[in-house]
Amino acid sequence: MAFADEERDLDQTAEQLRKWVAPKLSVPLEKVRIEDLDAPLSTGFSSDTLLFDLVYETNGAERREGLVARLEPEEYVMFPDYDVAAQAKVLQLLEHTDVPVPTVRWLETDESVVGVPFYVMTKVEGRIPTDNPPMHDEGWIAEETTETEREAIWWNGLEAMCAVHRLDWKKLGFELLAEPGRGETALDQQLDYWQDYFQWGMDASRHPDIVQALDYLEANKPKEQPVALCWGDSRLANQIFDGVDCAAVLDWEMARLGDPVQDLAWWLASDRCFSEGLELERLPGFPDKTATIARWEQSTGRKADHFDYYTILALARFSMNMARVGQYMKKIEIIDEENEFDYENLASITLRRALSEL
Repeated sequence: MAFADEERDLDQTAEQLRKWVAPKLSVPLEKVRIEDLDAPLSTGFSSDTLLFDLVYETNGAERREGLVARLEPEEYVMFPDYDVAAQAKVLQLLEHTDVPVPTVRWLETDESVVGVPFYVMTKVEGRIPTDNPPMHDEGWIAEETTETEREAIWWNGLEAMCAVHRLDWKKLGFELLAEPGRGETALDQQLDYWQDYFQWGMDASRHPDIVQALDYLEANKPKEQPVALCWGDSRLANQIFDGVDCAAVLDWEMARLGDPVQDLAWWLASDRCFSEGLELERLPGFPDKTATIARWEQSTGRKADHFDYYTILALARFSMNMARVGQYMKKIEIIDEENEFDYENLASITLRRALSEL
């Protein structure tokens, strides 16, 4: 579910990008064009995304590149702060690993170019499983794939996530994600962040389930806390597929250090939200929880210890995100003030059930 930036003048933005990119290419301005600039509706609340073709002449020949610009949001809806430079750095560190990611072409921190900081990356061709409509109900996954193809998509997407967890995060330089000021361990740092997020983003009296979840997470922290690079928003809807093959892993804004079981838990919990949380049956062909955990353990060489704990963390995080979405929908009058969506949605319903299962 997403809304485009209705105030952005795409023609003006195209001209701003054209003037900005020409010196980077060492090409005269008159030989540079920005074509097919689009701000798709399905790119999320957390940032603005622009798709476009960069066309320019060099050595007497015309070149065309499909590019994607990720812009810092003009209004912070999903997160209390946003750092496109950190996201670009994560992608750059991953570029020469087994994790398929788009290549970052340029980072621009000067707000004067298009009004906010942004980075530009290569466009990866393929299709993305959709959240809206949910893939278990409509869209190309539901309508155009066989059970065998769905199984392959699930496993190939999971394997791309496993590749993240097998990386030597220290050797690659991912210490930059540590926040020692928030706590001694990676989990302490993460819980401190989400406590701050909750206080920043919502009224505790409207979200007793999130309060219960945060209390549970604080009281039941695992003693053993392996550390790896965690993708953060690990789900099929953040991957691009070429047929059944995962061509790119997207959306690294919640990347952090921590026990990688949290990514596995988010993978399964988000799928549960977009099926059970919407009263939908999962599509035939998608592997179940038991098989998925076993496959992750086999691929990473790790044990999925404390999976239930990290499931509560995943659902608490997702519920907070959805609460912010609900608040924003009220602000822009898509729903009225009396609507319960901010605390009665696919994530909060699933969180409530998960808490009752503990």
